[in-house]
Amino acid sequence: MKIQHFVLLLTGSLYAQISGENCTFTANPDEFLLREERTIADVHLRAMKYASKAATKSANAADLPWRNFIDEEILGRLGRDKIPAAALTTDAEFVRRIYLDLAGRLPKPAEYREFVGDTDPTKREALVDRLLNSPDYLNRWSTWLGDLVQNNRTAFNANQNVNGRNTMYDYLRQAVVEDKSIRDLAWELIAAAGNNYDSGPANWSVRTITPGGPVQDRYDTAFIRPATIFLGLGHYDCLACHNGRGHLDILSVWGRGVTRMEAYKMSAFFARLNIGGRTAPAGDKYQGSFDITDRATGTYDLNTGFGNRPNRIRVGATLNVTPEYRDGKTPSAGQPWREAFADSLTADPMFAKNMVNRIWKQLFQLGLAEPVDSLDPARLDPDKPPDAPWTFQTQHPVLMRRLAEHFVASNYSLRETVRAIVLSTTYQLSSRYDGKWSIDYVPLFARHYARRLEAEEVHDVLSQGSGNWANYMPQGFAATVQSAWLLPDTTEPGGGAGALMNTFLRGNRDTVVRRGDGSILQSLTMMNDVFIRDRIRNASSPNIRAVVAMTDNNAAVEELFLWYLGRVPTETERAKAASALSRATTPALRTATVEDLAWVLVNKTDFLIKE
Repeated sequence: MKIQHFVLLLTGSLYAQISGENCTFTANPDEFLLREERTIADVHLRAMKYASKAATKSANAADLPWRNFIDEEILGRLGRDKIPAAALTTDAEFVRRIYLDLAGRLPKPAEYREFVGDTDPTKREALVDRLLNSPDYLNRWSTWLGDLVQNNRTAFNANQNVNGRNTMYDYLRQAVVEDKSIRDLAWELIAAAGNNYDSGPANWSVRTITPGGPVQDRYDTAFIRPATIFLGLGHYDCLACHNGRGHLDILSVWGRGVTRMEAYKMSAFFARLNIGGRTAPAGDKYQGSFDITDRATGTYDLNTGFGNRPNRIRVGATLNVTPEYRDGKTPSAGQPWREAFADSLTADPMFAKNMVNRIWKQLFQLGLAEPVDSLDPARLDPDKPPDAPWTFQTQHPVLMRRLAEHFVASNYSLRETVRAIVLSTTYQLSSRYDGKWSIDYVPLFARHYARRLEAEEVHDVLSQGSGNWANYMPQGFAATVQSAWLLPDTTEPGGGAGALMNTFLRGNRDTVVRRGDGSILQSLTMMNDVFIRDRIRNASSPNIRAVVAMTDNNAAVEELFLWYLGRVPTETERAKAASALSRATTPALRTATVEDLAWVLVNKTDFLIKE
């Protein structure tokens, strides 16, 4: 890659001529070339920074329990390469991790004690099953799905508005309730017709409106969004402007062979999509809505002289383009073109590979293949290694295929895919690692990787820990909600809670993606924010008052740790905190000391870190 990068820099002027003006790749090639390296480096640095100092013992991968096909591939590879694996998580580590990943919150003290004290050898499987069928799983993973499909009230290109957003929100939540096939969900989003205030899936097409150019720009957006989100083929955004050759040569084996004409043919599936603004009087429930329909005629015409992409001009005698999927398939006679595209996309082998890769990344903070939105189909097939000097895009091509096959066999089930992953020993490895760690081990998943709590987790852990839940009324809702996972998008709520969550980078489901970075502002917020202070004060926090009332100092300290950190204190922590409480000889001093201890806990590093 370094040699290829050097060649690119030497020939930059040539690439600029081929790629056209204002090409984002030419303007900043490192942004594209080094994305995978940056992602791996970020995971590596977090693994090193937040590694526990507690004693642990790495394991021979062959000696660990291999629970399913995931372990056969991950642990098998570690064993063949003679790389030690981290030890298995303790019950205390596992219960905290699984609650955050599946439920978006910490276990409550009673839940923690019940699990850790249970002697049933199948208790992990039982807990996973219980959480996967809980309202908390519904709330947390509905938000993940909302992020994926970018459900939002407002956007740079077009607004779904409150009614459209809420209708889509209801649709996505019901999909998680039913464990709707992700294949069916993708198909319905792409092919949906109707008014976006009535039909949740119709809001998908509203977001394809592309101002500032000819209608072909919208056709391109309508194709590139699902290609990126559901196939991981974000390079089509480049191919809609120019051929892959001379541009994607050092980024994608597949992409360098694709022409702009082939991208035209993919965009042509949307050449009959009609998005009409509903004419409605002020105050009418359909004011600001859109009607999604399909015209009986229309082609992708090569006749543009302005817009967001280079001009589309005739190619030989070709003036109009009709649909052809990337495998050569065309719509059958009389078949609506969007439905034909939805059929082909959901049958594309990249659909299952992309979806399991995105689910894997949510649970491991690193995809099997990176970047998740720029997959290279020519470097993912374990039976067809790419020609040198290219290598597979993933260290685990067989696992990616097997996980995709499991996804298909489960009827594209989100719940069953999550279940298979979290029940694996691979997922249950500790984040602690006592061997010599190398950045080269990162994509091998020899340990679990730390992450910062997401914005909604920060909110809910504080609210649950204190017992002080605020009531929010999202626009258009009939009832208030308390958990941040129940908010319909990341513009809700306003006020201090919204500002707090924005500090933790929840993104806007449009131009700003959700990120897990840390910052000085976050640290200052944890120390000084009013929302947080109200959740460590006796007067506004029922759980703080309950701890103040406890007469056993050791028990009071443990209760605080469990509420705010989801773990019991170490002996040193317990002794210091209990000593502080013992010196508080008046009710006022005891209250102040408990409040101070709560403030200390929410400002400990492990409050914000999953591991």
